[in-house]
Amino acid sequence: MKRLGILSFILIIIDVIIKVIVDKCMNIYDTIKIIPNFFNIMYVRNTGAAFSIMENSRVLFIVIGIIAIYLIWRFFIKDKQLNNYYIVIYSMLIAGIIGNMIDRILYGYVIDYLSFNIFGYSFPIFNLADTFIVVSIIMLIIYEGVVFKWKR
Repeated sequence: MKRLGILSFILIIIDVIIKVIVDKCMNIYDTIKIIPNFFNIMYVRNTGAAFSIMENSRVLFIVIGIIAIYLIWRFFIKDKQLNNYYIVIYSMLIAGIIGNMIDRILYGYVIDYLSFNIFGYSFPIFNLADTFIVVSIIMLIIYEGVVFKWKR
């Protein structure tokens, strides 16, 4: 559990530092072109969830975040012997949830900045914490699917 806590903390710090840099060095809606017509850094403030759904539901998202952390801890981490793969998965998931929760608590919105244009589609802008959440869930689905097949 100690390794999970340390890794989660490190990932949260990385997420927070990047968001502070974006917030202090850019104005809202400023854009830095990294790869033309593909990848930009664009500073936006998201008061909703993914794709800006349920905007201005700050308290609800903070409560959902707290409940999610508790449920993950209670049912998937507490009293379990986790292998390194699960430690990485749950560290990323917890760091992503807490990283966005910190923004909601401190600012009332989440700082998003990663903007991709994929085959002409402007993908919704997101941040590193969002990436941690999505990647950890994909890793969990893949790992559980592979392990389940092996256990049969």
